[in-house]
Amino acid sequence: MVRRHGIAGTAGFLESLGFRPGRPYAWVLGGAELMGGLALALGLLAPLAATAVAAVMVGAIATVHKDKGFFAQAGGYEYPLVVAAAALAVAFAGPGGYSLDHAFGWSLDGVE
Repeated sequence: MVRRHGIAGTAGFLESLGFRPGRPYAWVLGGAELMGGLALALGLLAPLAATAVAAVMVGAIATVHKDKGFFAQAGGYEYPLVVAAAALAVAFAGPGGYSLDHAFGWSLDGVE
């Protein structure tokens, strides 16, 4: 099996999972991972970024990892579950004082 990377490789993988056509799904998935992860790391629109990251991880669990058990060593859902939980924790607790949300004076998180 030849492994391809990038949009073409991701599109092929997504089509093998039943997502058709794979190319648009690959763009959406890649954009959510890149932009959501970058925004979450910067603390920019943290609840929205966290939702994007968590959604990608829940999708990965549902389509790729759930049948392989819990532990990551066997390809299970342990790691994506931890990433989703961490992203949601930031969404509910807030990104903190060193975030762009804080620098801009935006309060988009938690209960005040």
